[in-house]
Amino acid sequence: MTDTHLAPASREALYATLDRWIDAHFDEQTRLLQELVRVPTDTPPGNNAPHAERTAELLAEFGMTAEKIAIPPALCREQGLQSITNLIVRRPYGAGGPVIALNAHGDVVPPGEGWTHAPYGGGVVDGKLYGRAAAVSKCDFTTFTFAVRALEALGVPLRGGIELHFTYDEEFGGTLGPGWLLEHGLTHPDLEIAAGFSYQVVNAHNGCLQLEVTVHGVMAHAAIPHTGVDALQGAVAILNALYAQNAIYRHLHSAVQGIDHPYLNVGLIEGGTNTNVVPGKVILKLDRRMIPEEDPAAVEAELRRVIEQAAASVPGISVDIRRMLLARALTPLAGHEKLAVPLQRHAQALFQEDIPIVGTPLYTDVRLYAEHGIPAVIYGAGPRTVRESNAKRADEHIVLEDLRRATQVIARTLLDLLDDA
Repeated sequence: MTDTHLAPASREALYATLDRWIDAHFDEQTRLLQELVRVPTDTPPGNNAPHAERTAELLAEFGMTAEKIAIPPALCREQGLQSITNLIVRRPYGAGGPVIALNAHGDVVPPGEGWTHAPYGGGVVDGKLYGRAAAVSKCDFTTFTFAVRALEALGVPLRGGIELHFTYDEEFGGTLGPGWLLEHGLTHPDLEIAAGFSYQVVNAHNGCLQLEVTVHGVMAHAAIPHTGVDALQGAVAILNALYAQNAIYRHLHSAVQGIDHPYLNVGLIEGGTNTNVVPGKVILKLDRRMIPEEDPAAVEAELRRVIEQAAASVPGISVDIRRMLLARALTPLAGHEKLAVPLQRHAQALFQEDIPIVGTPLYTDVRLYAEHGIPAVIYGAGPRTVRESNAKRADEHIVLEDLRRATQVIARTLLDLLDDA
């Protein structure tokens, strides 16, 4: 579990010193988040290298040197992105302790409509900082940065090290973000904490399978529809079959607290050429959330069977099925409790309420660390639910008091794991 070399009174005094440092520098932390929000990272189009450059400049002002790992442009284009530069900041201490990675992602979905605050303004109103990625997860660029700064300001001997991983491919699966860093041997920490929310420590999450289904028919003039094959009618048959699966999924329940049942969503439909033309092609893009107990290969095989059978029920229809993403579920690795237990303890002390260790139906980059044998959990700044923060919706925001206390939780936990007393 946690290291307890220091006497309880001494450790509590150090916790209090960390808290005071973060309080004293919180205006500076808030300004950093405003600067990060003001550089757009809409993905798509995914031109995220400029944000990494700006982040590196801001970190340099704190004496932190960021290694810049540019992803080859051709690989970015294959993913439908324009540019990615990932950052690693390495803070080595004394020998004998663990290296802890702190990962947050800067890429976000476009702002969309309905904002009452400027999506790239970083404005503060009634104790909330507004802007796209304010809650997910540019806030944790600052949580992790200022937790490290507070820890180092203590001036106590430390062992092990910390790495800040600021990456830009979470929205597209993470393979060019943390996946790239890990696969190319640029990092191999002992433990990892990823950006999250303040009111729960997450040790498991759903997997996700995304498929693109292209439904082929034959175009024809709408005045003579019998000369064509309506791809949209084929798509409707497939959609009905897919949505019928959700009734089956409601009977499959995960044993992981915080995760319920699988779910399927069709998030994008494209097709047709004009109102007076029988559509010859329709494209569906679907998202299948998998509970940790499911086998991804079996899930994909079953979905392909359902789609192909539905297509075969409409004469003249054919389909192509392409996997866009396979994100495996996160299950707790042995050793993750070294992070989860102190995070929970400090969060409960600072937030003055019960903080559970649970799973989440989201999927994240954390799984990529776990797939490399690195025990990992999710914790950072944010509300009780995604919806409360308006993440991926208009008026996304972070409550600044949640940001402050989450930073203190991270700093205390790092001290527990790295002190050399």
